[in-house]
Amino acid sequence: MTQIFAIALATGLTLLAACGATRSQPGAAAAKTDADKPVVSPHSEVDFLSAERFADVLDRARAEDKLVFVDFYTSWCLPCKRMDEDVFSDARFGDFMNERFVSVKIDAEAGNGPKLAALYGVRAYPTLLWVDADGRVRARREGAAYQTELRRLSREALGSVN
Repeated sequence: MTQIFAIALATGLTLLAACGATRSQPGAAAAKTDADKPVVSPHSEVDFLSAERFADVLDRARAEDKLVFVDFYTSWCLPCKRMDEDVFSDARFGDFMNERFVSVKIDAEAGNGPKLAALYGVRAYPTLLWVDADGRVRARREGAAYQTELRRLSREALGSVN
């Protein structure tokens, strides 16, 4: 059983590295990264980032001492679009999320999205994850949800941080 876990962990770390999730050397100069660019969304009150490298998002979460909220979506996903319009556009919900999380939207069919979706076992859209700065999942939701459910899961994720 230990060998199976070790193989699974090694495979996951390999996939994470393939998605650009490599750490910079300690003491390296801090440069602006893709994670510093917000996703352009005229309706979203949640400050979603756009990042080529998921490692940049994890680094930012570590620097801000926050968890990461990940929204795996596709361009054709109607529930994803409804969440953008009805959930992420709510100012009070945006304030709640922005205070507690570094948020990122990942298109599961573009760029590194397919690799990250495979790494996290995404099987439905949207898939919403709350992960720590090491990429470990603290809470998960497959399918659309409204603010009440997302706040509950957010608090659950925050409570699971050691």
